[in-house]
Amino acid sequence: MSCHKSYITTPIYYVNDVAHIGHAYTTIIADTLARYARLIGQETFFLTGTDEHGQKIEESAKKKGKDIKAYADEISASFRNLWDEFDISYDKFIRTTDEDHKTGVQKAFSTMYEKGDIYKDKYQGHYCISCETFFPELQLVDGEYCPDCGKSTTIVEEESYFFRLSAYEEKLLNWYKEYPECILPKSKRNEVIRFVEGGLNDLSITRTSFDWGVKLPEQFNDPKHVMYVWLDALMNYVTALGYGTDEKNMDFWPARVHLIGKDILRFHAIYWPAFLMSLNLPLPKHIGVHGWWTRNGEKMSKSKGNVVNPKEVADAYGLENFRYFMLREVPFGGDGDFSQNALIDRINSDLGNDLGNLLNRLIGMSGKYFEGRVECDKVAQYYQAELDEVNLSIDRLEPFLFELQIHRYLEELWRPLGIANKAIDKYQPWLMIKEGKVEETMALNGLIAMILAQVSLMLHAVMPKTTQVIAKALGFEITPERFEAIIRNGAMLEPFTTERRDPLFPRVEEPLLAEKKVVEEEPKPPKKAPKVEVKKEEGISLIGIDQFFQTSLKVGTIIQAEAVAKSDKLLLLQVDLGEAQPRQVVAGIKEWYTPEELVGTQVCVVANLKPAKLMGMKSEGMLLAAKDGDGLCLIRPEKPKAIGTPIK
Repeated sequence: MSCHKSYITTPIYYVNDVAHIGHAYTTIIADTLARYARLIGQETFFLTGTDEHGQKIEESAKKKGKDIKAYADEISASFRNLWDEFDISYDKFIRTTDEDHKTGVQKAFSTMYEKGDIYKDKYQGHYCISCETFFPELQLVDGEYCPDCGKSTTIVEEESYFFRLSAYEEKLLNWYKEYPECILPKSKRNEVIRFVEGGLNDLSITRTSFDWGVKLPEQFNDPKHVMYVWLDALMNYVTALGYGTDEKNMDFWPARVHLIGKDILRFHAIYWPAFLMSLNLPLPKHIGVHGWWTRNGEKMSKSKGNVVNPKEVADAYGLENFRYFMLREVPFGGDGDFSQNALIDRINSDLGNDLGNLLNRLIGMSGKYFEGRVECDKVAQYYQAELDEVNLSIDRLEPFLFELQIHRYLEELWRPLGIANKAIDKYQPWLMIKEGKVEETMALNGLIAMILAQVSLMLHAVMPKTTQVIAKALGFEITPERFEAIIRNGAMLEPFTTERRDPLFPRVEEPLLAEKKVVEEEPKPPKKAPKVEVKKEEGISLIGIDQFFQTSLKVGTIIQAEAVAKSDKLLLLQVDLGEAQPRQVVAGIKEWYTPEELVGTQVCVVANLKPAKLMGMKSEGMLLAAKDGDGLCLIRPEKPKAIGTPIK
């Protein structure tokens, strides 16, 4: 068995609200990785917890009329209680209000200061309270709004300590290039590289405008400053192991996987490795970046009333069924849309028909023909081809898991179940037994039992309780030793006797939750847009400046272009606007431009148009162009501009 260590982390969750399905998704992925690492014999440390400092928490507590610490205690406990109910196998639940954590953060600040990576100055900039982040004016939407959350920013001027982030630009770029799997999926790594190549400014890492945070070390004698919430929060990954206090668990560092949502990619993929470089600590092996769970195509938010309550879903459909659905339904890194119908389909089809029914068939055949007895010693003699095919799938699985292609892992794991069900249909044991092929029929039962055993071992990290039930029915217990024997060394099951049991996955006929129960609150009716008085002057409709600023215009780079088949006018373009994914734009410019001459050029894009379909293809923007008697030309920046630059 492998003896090296695995350190798996979730982000620490911000205590300004209760846990939703996105939090559950991250935590279930981390729990799956940690359980698998333990099963294969690795010493494993799994960390989760809560992030409890910052202006947003201070303001939320005040709005509710609560003491800040009492408010943080309440929300943090709600996260921990939910993970306990979900049987999440964390080794430590850290809180940024823990005294050991504060001590470690202060040590890190002092270390970086002594190295010359921290200095004191004054800062003025656009600050987003919701994201706890300053943004350069060029990154703002319409000169005011946060590019990440869309909320209005505030111009803040205050004394601050700065971290020399700019000094780590080349070192970061070298890391991304030398370790291409440091950020997964790799498309997210490319996004980070583009951002860093655009230039890094030094990072303001203290605040004086509020008090709820980690104070500077006493030797600085600067009590009005508190640590920037992201410096405080990111350090949890090492303070949880004892950094700055009792460092007995620091041998788990570096992390094998940091799991995060795509909205906090920049903090983890730029700020965090730069901090680690400053502290002379190794960098994490992988930063795994997953997408958002949406509802009806929109990001979930309480204000929209479309937040899925993970506990209600798990209570209604079963926790382990919910775990399987979350991990199987969506490719890691992509967004997923929650649907009760999709969940029901996974339960009835994948779990009920493929897995549960196979166990029922084994119990039924062994009971009918052999009084429940199953023996596996002759399987290879009669069914070596099926064994080889199954082993080929099993051997491919592990890399999928640690490369965070978890949907592929489960997809591949289901192939052996298909092989088993097809074998029963192909060899027809009911005819073999009539023909007197008793040994061959018993070997077929043994083949089915071995496939179920292998699948239950590989599925154990995803569905730990269900797989133990299957293993018990097959006469063994899931342990690291049995994993080593059966999966690694090809050991066969000892003879066992089956017993009839209720189906593992009862069929679900209709949604079990009314929509009003799935969401935390009913969506509010949309506000009616104010009536706009349109004036005309010399045949032109005049609009106000506010109407003009409702249009978001951005500079983008065309990274891919191709002609649309059966169209004389349309080109299909992929345009990079500096977002998580390129925009697909269908443009009627084929008469004036070839795909080859467009790739790598910059264009001006209307970025907030509702998506439309042209010839069945989704178009997510519009290019600005001018057309007269001489033809059409695209409107372009005079000089190359950073991708996503707003046009004013």
